[in-house]
Amino acid sequence: MILVGILLLLETTGLSPTRNILLYVPSLFVLVGGWGLVRSRFRNVVGPIVLIGVAGAWQLVALDYATVDQVVVFWPVFVIAFGLSIIAGQFQSRVRATDDTFTSAFAAFGGVEKRITSRTFTGGDLTAVFGGTELDLRDAEIDTKPARVTVLAVFGGVEIVVPREWNVQMDVFPVLGGAADDRPRREGTHEEVDLVVTGFAAFGGVSVTD
Repeated sequence: MILVGILLLLETTGLSPTRNILLYVPSLFVLVGGWGLVRSRFRNVVGPIVLIGVAGAWQLVALDYATVDQVVVFWPVFVIAFGLSIIAGQFQSRVRATDDTFTSAFAAFGGVEKRITSRTFTGGDLTAVFGGTELDLRDAEIDTKPARVTVLAVFGGVEIVVPREWNVQMDVFPVLGGAADDRPRREGTHEEVDLVVTGFAAFGGVSVTD
């Protein structure tokens, strides 16, 4: 963003023509999407792939390799990809679920609340689309650390409630959204990671509370 701002400033002030360089701004967002994939070790796929697809199409239009009309007709592909990601997440949770060691929750235009009391919690899959999902893990225990929870929040919110002493690692890829561990910091927090939260948030939020 700093680089784009500098290029825009040079162009608007007339200090240096940067219009040709600005044509390649969409490529920066392609790189951001690629960085998101690598940073999450390819656990977060939906968000980065959507960003790469949109930015890539924008770059083709900017370089006159395609017109807006030619690109726009393919927008339903993203809807299909989003639907497939939800199905894949639900299928994975059903395959892995034994009792409540692995859980899943899907909320669309509504809310879902789940409480886990498993002594061997391994992870979960949470999706909120125009709705909200809450997962309460305060009574859960993790046998093999870290447990992993994958989240997808689109125009919705996902809240994960954990014990105060848990060390939680946030690895959520936000696009016009947010992800945060809202718990107050404590001196007694241990270094071993108990829970890893990965996923994607667009026009929504993911929060960890106690």
